[in-house]
Amino acid sequence: MDPAGAGPVPGTVPVPPQPELLALAAAVPENIKFGTSGWSTDGWAGDVYHRVYRGAQPAARLEEYVRYPLFRMVGVNTAFYESPSETILDAYARVLPQGYACNAKVWDRITARRFIRDRRWGSDAGQLNPDFLNARLFLDKVLKPYTRVFRRQAISFVFQFQAMRGPDLVGAVEWAERLDQFLGQLPRDFHYAVELRNAELFTASHGEVLRRHGVAHVFNSWTEMPPIGTQLDLPWTLGGAGGAGGGGGALMKPGRKYAEAVRRFEPYDQVREPQPELRRDLLRLMREAHGRGIEALIHVNNRAEGNTPGTVRALAEMWAKQAAPGS
Repeated sequence: MDPAGAGPVPGTVPVPPQPELLALAAAVPENIKFGTSGWSTDGWAGDVYHRVYRGAQPAARLEEYVRYPLFRMVGVNTAFYESPSETILDAYARVLPQGYACNAKVWDRITARRFIRDRRWGSDAGQLNPDFLNARLFLDKVLKPYTRVFRRQAISFVFQFQAMRGPDLVGAVEWAERLDQFLGQLPRDFHYAVELRNAELFTASHGEVLRRHGVAHVFNSWTEMPPIGTQLDLPWTLGGAGGAGGGGGALMKPGRKYAEAVRRFEPYDQVREPQPELRRDLLRLMREAHGRGIEALIHVNNRAEGNTPGTVRALAEMWAKQAAPGS
């Protein structure tokens, strides 16, 4: 059995992509790469998925995911919740094409200032994390498994720092110093990106640390964060990647809670609430990245508008329209 989920129902065969999707994808520059991390979605049947699946089956679905013309990257989020299993990673790597872009979310044992109150942390739940920004742990438990398995793919690592509150939130200067020390211990021959969930830490000193280490800023549309357009207005947010690639995350409408988004949008089979401002901001990010000649990995979540492929298609159509002669 496939360790990341059994294969599709026997007798089902892949369906060739629709010509209009191929044409739309061809209009999007190669350095603009759309994708997502939660792809085991039954609501995508008839669009991304044409085979019949039993349960989540992420590795099996990934075979169809990578054939969807508008998806050029995939986010691997499973290792955010525990040290990555090479068995599962290998199941993904076997179906990902040569050079395919993969965003690997780093284990939150390294990025959590305090363990959340979750059963997986056992007696540590609610306690300060002694391994916060532990570079040695990242090298041994995250970097090594990925580099052993994802030898053919274009892998980048995303450090997602959950919102820090009260006494856990350090000052902007101390944060920049600690992040600088951490990033300085990482090998320079890999791509890294930082995603913050604290607007208080969006400072020039933070940006300077990213620039110094060639690390990308992740533009994110999230509950407590300023809009992506506001982040783009900061002079340092596109300066850290050094040509190695930036990223944008259409995750949720600012101010909206996770549970509310789930109730509103499940089963994620259609765009239920278009976000014009979000789309305009992402289009601006795409233009900026394309103009600078850097790679932009645009991560779109079902909980942004209700259906990832629909949002991606809308963004691709906006790009094609603005690029058309006379537009």
